[in-house]
Amino acid sequence: MRYRTFGRTRLRVSELVFGGGWVGGVLIHQDDATKLATLRRAMEAGINWVDTAPSYGKGQSEQALGWLLKELHTQPHLSTKVYLDPARLDDIAGQVERSMHESLRRLGRDSVDVLLLHNPIEADAVTIDHVLGTDGAADALDRMRDQGLTRFIGFTALGDAAACRRIVDSGRFDAAQVYYNVLNPSAARAMPAQWSGHDFSGLIAACKAQGTAMMAIRVFAAGVLATDVRHGREVVITQASDVTTEERRARAVIEALGTRYGTRAQTALRFVLANPDIACAVIGLAEPAHLEEALAAEDLGPLPDAAMQTLERVYAADFES
Repeated sequence: MRYRTFGRTRLRVSELVFGGGWVGGVLIHQDDATKLATLRRAMEAGINWVDTAPSYGKGQSEQALGWLLKELHTQPHLSTKVYLDPARLDDIAGQVERSMHESLRRLGRDSVDVLLLHNPIEADAVTIDHVLGTDGAADALDRMRDQGLTRFIGFTALGDAAACRRIVDSGRFDAAQVYYNVLNPSAARAMPAQWSGHDFSGLIAACKAQGTAMMAIRVFAAGVLATDVRHGREVVITQASDVTTEERRARAVIEALGTRYGTRAQTALRFVLANPDIACAVIGLAEPAHLEEALAAEDLGPLPDAAMQTLERVYAADFES
């Protein structure tokens, strides 16, 4: 396992983060023995970060970690989140505090390493002002840090990209979850004129300028990149896309790259690992075999330049053959 520096926090984190989310779902949908065996295997392989949230399985992920973490010989870094109810934005501080204490109760912990705002930033819901304004989310998260309930704070950089960049530029946040995968790498670069998709351009550059640590999310595009078998949890969280569109884009990538760089999931993960600015990739797992597949991909290392050059042609054609 290789490790990278987690932005200005200076934490050393494994390139792979054990994702506790609903889409992968190993901590939610599997039996207790499988949950424990998979988490133990991840720690033995050198993974030193687990990511969860109250919304993952309506608390089931955090509840599982509440007993699972006690069974480990070493304790990983741990991140969780707070989701603001857009109908109650007159009580942001109260929402954050209640969510934090409820998470800690489920987790059986006194604190976490990173607490992130989970809402996308959108004009008709949680806006920049709700985040950066007086008594906004940033202030509320700061209070959790001041109370010793979290070491660092972050946010999920979804929704309006310009708004997300402004939040990063404020310097208030230590970490950001960034949407980045082989179907949509726009957070890291300018895309060809023909490319269509949710444009996150400039986001990684903004994070890099502030020393904001970046956690790549949706590296398998909710499983669409990993397999043609649908599990019913393929929720698309970006604009200008849906599951059918994601499947079409994935087919174009797979046809172009073939099996030269590993399985579909391994190719997708190696693409993310090829970006040195990203501290770590959060991987969703449905079963133990998925962990072994991801570990093998990490061992293979980043995709080579030849693969990246092939992808340029795919993007230039907007995933059309």
